[in-house]
Amino acid sequence: MSEDICQNLKNVQQRIVKACEEAGRDANEITLVAVSKMKPIDDIKEAFGCGQRHFGENRAKELQDKMEEYPEEDIQWHMVGNLQTNKIKYMVERVDWIHSIEKSKYLREIEKRASRIDRVINTLIQINISGEDQKSGCREQDLEKILKYAQGLDHVRVRGLMGMATFVDPEDVEQVRPEFRRLREIRDAHRKFESENVQLDELSMGMTNDMEIAIQEGSTMVRVGRAIFGERNY
Repeated sequence: MSEDICQNLKNVQQRIVKACEEAGRDANEITLVAVSKMKPIDDIKEAFGCGQRHFGENRAKELQDKMEEYPEEDIQWHMVGNLQTNKIKYMVERVDWIHSIEKSKYLREIEKRASRIDRVINTLIQINISGEDQKSGCREQDLEKILKYAQGLDHVRVRGLMGMATFVDPEDVEQVRPEFRRLREIRDAHRKFESENVQLDELSMGMTNDMEIAIQEGSTMVRVGRAIFGERNY
């Protein structure tokens, strides 16, 4: 298994390098977040042993369990799935990044919880770039209000935006390019709201099927599960 995961990581990293070369970018600008949802902790340990340091989870309980089970200081933990206010208290002690902020109330809860333990947590505002009802994320017109609210916080850093493109078959993946491009344009249009703790440098977009197009359109974080760990364990 370790050889498979190590090789898979190398394959993904090669894809990132190639996409960056084609886009005239530096591969060091891209953070690979290995999304280990429904996978055992041993798979995370294997990937860690191969040099992977950023790990993401979709479910708060699974994130909590894995952070407790593998308290390796050198890991950066990412919450990339839907957020619930009552789950935030379970992750603030260890989580480093929360990608799925769509309302100011989540920032308020993170600030409250993180201030008690004097931690600063990196966050990304999720925009619904696909327009699909089943996808999470705020509307573009709501972003200004959220960013202005974030400017007054001390234990939250807004580091950029996150988006999930429409799921399409691999042969149709070019169709999602306008969605990634739009997220970058939204980010650039809101740079004027940057402050000491609002710095919109990061774009979390791109997964196993569409990471190359996301990188070409400006992604700085790709969230990859299947290409590293294989199909999900249900």
